[in-house]
Amino acid sequence: MTDATLAVVIAGSALVIGIAGLVLAVTITRRIGTRDPIAIPPFWRKVLRITELPLALQGEFAPTKRGTERIAFIANPTKAGIADVREQALRACSNRYLPQPMWLYTSPDDPGRRAAREALEAGAEVVVAVGGDGTVRAIAAELAGTGIPLAIIPMGTGNLFARNLELPMGDTARSLLIALEGDNAPIDVGWLDLDRGPRAQDERHIFLVIAGTGLDAEMVAGADERLKRRLGWVAYFFAALKHLSSRRMTVSVSVDGSPEVTAQMRTVLFANVGKLPGGLMLVPDASAEDGWMDVATLDARAGIVGWTALFGNVVAQGAGLHMPEILKAYGTSRIDHARGKSITISMDHMYKVQADGEGLGLARSVTATVDHGALVVRRRAQ
Repeated sequence: MTDATLAVVIAGSALVIGIAGLVLAVTITRRIGTRDPIAIPPFWRKVLRITELPLALQGEFAPTKRGTERIAFIANPTKAGIADVREQALRACSNRYLPQPMWLYTSPDDPGRRAAREALEAGAEVVVAVGGDGTVRAIAAELAGTGIPLAIIPMGTGNLFARNLELPMGDTARSLLIALEGDNAPIDVGWLDLDRGPRAQDERHIFLVIAGTGLDAEMVAGADERLKRRLGWVAYFFAALKHLSSRRMTVSVSVDGSPEVTAQMRTVLFANVGKLPGGLMLVPDASAEDGWMDVATLDARAGIVGWTALFGNVVAQGAGLHMPEILKAYGTSRIDHARGKSITISMDHMYKVQADGEGLGLARSVTATVDHGALVVRRRAQ
């Protein structure tokens, strides 16, 4: 075989392989595009004659017949399994003859508020948060007061809000059933107004579970991110150990404008709901449906003895047992509860503040207000 003949054979073989590869790539791409057009760039959808995306995926929703809902999913892309959830969600909407949903992502600099605004502007009738408490909280901040239902597909390890609503954990199919066919229920949200000092601008933040200052906020700020990914909420326990010997706070508390009561304590908690990981009831009377803001102040003295007694008190109150007032006065720990529509605390120094596990920085004064029935959520399937 001459060199010229060999070159022709090699070139022909390369051409055949190239054509076969191109055909295979086109076939696979068209198959993916048929199932999920949003996965294919617009240019290639046109070249490969893949059905164009509905308007729902271009910033607005396609017209729908009566009885169908326009769904927007907002997902945290850092959570494992998001691709599978996305595929199941698209299939679930298709099986119900719903318009193809919007699918939006959060980003490191925006945990979901911008995406929620985009969904609302596009006409979303249901917004589904796919992620943890941070994603849910950010989206809820935009949905509160709109009447647009919030559904949740819990991802990750915490998901305290979803747990308090008794939503399924780790079951995408059941979560989608609730998101697409569930009942709507109005619930309360809490708002924190932070006073950082005379030169700082006042700030307002939403919370759905628990907000607080003192040990609670130090624990949130000090939790190691790697431990959080590996151990979940247990990482906060290790962070708390570093602050058990820190000095107590002097806090003045006013409920609904009543005269201030001043005392020393370790932490102050504002609770919209009361359940912690492991089913531990930190604020047993807190409910997201009663129109009240619950506040709990926790104190411990005498070192490890006081902290051990405090933990015992938390467990006991979860079982419906409460320490008599006379024992609180002479004991090494105490938990006090109050409730109102608006609760203001003033502290002797600047202290860290957290809301639903997100650090909010330092503040000297904090006001927590309940917003009764402000957020509509999907809670259970019909």
